[in-house]
Amino acid sequence: MKVIFIKDLKKQGKKGEIKEVKDGYAQNYLIKNGYAVQMNEKNLGTLAKEQKEAKEEDSKNREEATILKEKLEKEEFLFKVKTGEGDRVFGSVSPKQLKDELHKKGYKIEKRQIEMISNLASLGYHNVNIILYKNIKATIQVHLVK
Repeated sequence: MKVIFIKDLKKQGKKGEIKEVKDGYAQNYLIKNGYAVQMNEKNLGTLAKEQKEAKEEDSKNREEATILKEKLEKEEFLFKVKTGEGDRVFGSVSPKQLKDELHKKGYKIEKRQIEMISNLASLGYHNVNIILYKNIKATIQVHLVK
């Protein structure tokens, strides 16, 4: 029996995939537990519609991320930090502080989207990557001053 997977099932199939499986397995496990539906014209139409909607949503999100990337890369984020002898910074700027500064400027960026290997702990300019969408990263300028 041919089935269309409506959920991912480890080592069996991914959502939207069409596979030939044994009748008993399809009826008693896949369909019964909501992992798949039997392949027919109605279900194929539904699958095509869902795939089209997902593709449109993806292109819309990509476009929004590209616009946001251009805006972010034009801005500079300034942090005033306390320094000691020899301009050594007390503490550092963390992803949470950077997220808070982004929120103040009107950007809805989450902490997990900010790529920082370590906290910023020296004066000057630093480049920080922000993941906006699949394969779309913005590199922002962070400036630490006294």
